[in-house]
Amino acid sequence: MYYALIILSVIMFGANFALKDAYRKIMGSSLKITLQYSFVAGIAGIVFMIIAGGFKFEFTWFTFIFAFFNSLNGILFTFCSFKALGVINLSLYSVFSMLGGMVLPFAFGIIFYGEPLTLAKSVCFIFIVVAIIITYKKGKQKKSSIIYYAGVFILNGMSGVYSKFFTEAPLEKTSAAGYSTWVAIWSLATTVILLLLFSKKLGATPHETPKTVAITVCSGGLNKIANYILVLALAHVDSSVQYPMVTGGVMIVSTIVCFLQKNRPSNREILSVTVAFIGLLALFALPV
Repeated sequence: MYYALIILSVIMFGANFALKDAYRKIMGSSLKITLQYSFVAGIAGIVFMIIAGGFKFEFTWFTFIFAFFNSLNGILFTFCSFKALGVINLSLYSVFSMLGGMVLPFAFGIIFYGEPLTLAKSVCFIFIVVAIIITYKKGKQKKSSIIYYAGVFILNGMSGVYSKFFTEAPLEKTSAAGYSTWVAIWSLATTVILLLLFSKKLGATPHETPKTVAITVCSGGLNKIANYILVLALAHVDSSVQYPMVTGGVMIVSTIVCFLQKNRPSNREILSVTVAFIGLLALFALPV
């Protein structure tokens, strides 16, 4: 059941990336646009998580404080995502994002929580790393773009590290739904504060339309539900199994989405996704 839930979250993440890209193409990728997106997505995320949690209010100090750091990580990741998507296509962006989302929690679970490093995990990990290497293209790049790539890599990886730490922490804490709700609340609160402080300095931006609001609501809801599913599954599935599944899966879903858009993936990117898919097959075919 939990593997099926992880696959469902993968589909949600892929759809979320496509929605973010659609929003960026309409609105741009400035800091203020990022904050506007986070504001609407935050409201949607809170509503979705309250419904998912059965309209129950949960609170512990550990959850309250820890959720703040996770929410700040999420806002920074969203900003780097918008900037990165301005210079690379959706498929290649997902590679940087999901490699970080795999490597950091994979290593964190094995090093700090004693998760076994099995043949299946190793083969899957190597294949997905090879898939990343295949997509690398030499060429001139601005230093700022490299910073955004690194930001997407590290910040998405830290999201998995936070989830693993929360799940394993021997402290009084809420349920996975309660934790995800507090992350959404902190994300919204942080965004509001930043908008109030810097809105005038950041200048004017395009006005939101019913279309952009709908895109953001769907994106915010999908993102929060997908992350909630991963936190829930971590209590039953090793992070060193879960995150390679998420990485390879989202690469595949994102590439499928690219085929439906004008910005088609290159042959090299298609090859990389094929290699990643073989790695996922190894994860299930070989003994975990």
